[in-house]
Amino acid sequence: MKTITLSLGKPIAAEECCACIGYFDGLHRGHRALLAEAVKAAAEKGVKSALITFYPDPLDVLTGEVHLHIQDYATRLSLIEKAGIELVYILDFTKEMASLSPEDFRQKILEKLQLKTLICGFDFHYGAKGAGDAKTLAAGNYEVRCIEEVSDEGKISSTRIRNCLAEGKIEEANRLLGYSFFLQGEVVSGLRNGRKMGYPTANIAYHPEQLLPLPGVYSGYAEIHGQLYQAMINFGDNPTIVDGKKKSLEVHLLDFEEDIYGEVLCVYFLHYLRGERRFASLEALKQQLAQDEEQIREGTDEVSAFH
Repeated sequence: MKTITLSLGKPIAAEECCACIGYFDGLHRGHRALLAEAVKAAAEKGVKSALITFYPDPLDVLTGEVHLHIQDYATRLSLIEKAGIELVYILDFTKEMASLSPEDFRQKILEKLQLKTLICGFDFHYGAKGAGDAKTLAAGNYEVRCIEEVSDEGKISSTRIRNCLAEGKIEEANRLLGYSFFLQGEVVSGLRNGRKMGYPTANIAYHPEQLLPLPGVYSGYAEIHGQLYQAMINFGDNPTIVDGKKKSLEVHLLDFEEDIYGEVLCVYFLHYLRGERRFASLEALKQQLAQDEEQIREGTDEVSAFH
């Protein structure tokens, strides 16, 4: 997959393509409908499939605040490639770009991309104050296809998925995503307290942009070297052991004993088991971990990978 960053006022080396447009945080089922239509349209017209997105997050630029995301930037690009997109145009989003009228946005950006077809969602807005929509896009020199709402007991949206993750509703989040929520990061050295209790954990250095779920203990899987292992996942403060530290993400891989410091671990979340709580002793915590392990081993759910 080829990525091209576009900035206002700079030449664009464009290729004929059919593209979808949006921010695509999480690449959920609604987003996937747009990507699939871009791939389909490109095949029909014999050109490249493409995606137009924005970086940094327009909300960050407009509000001056940093927003967390269902998937970090690099992971989103990886998933976009898996979905069959061949070309990604990354719009270098600035306040100047945000101030463009819908007409200027079309003329200065979209109409220079050699678009044959542009696919957008039914609620897509662009241009200053979001004044542009699917109808105004149709004034461009390309075909416009508008994808209707993808629903699952209500509209599927990134906001809804974020709320599910914040409330520990991991099963619902996974259903809306269309794949098991996951994150990945390098295994770094931790306090090694888990090892003392017979539950060694991989301490994951997660991306600072990464949205994380409700603190607590989860069942899931960890993938290392292409192999999946059932896993006990703990995200939070470790109240029995330490206080006041950055929230840690620790993963105990069942039936696994290799040294994986420095490796990148991919962690899939399947079920929320319980919240964090302070135990009277490490022995009491160890007994609870044994119960958590038993519950995880009894689980029969499998990872649903993004594809």
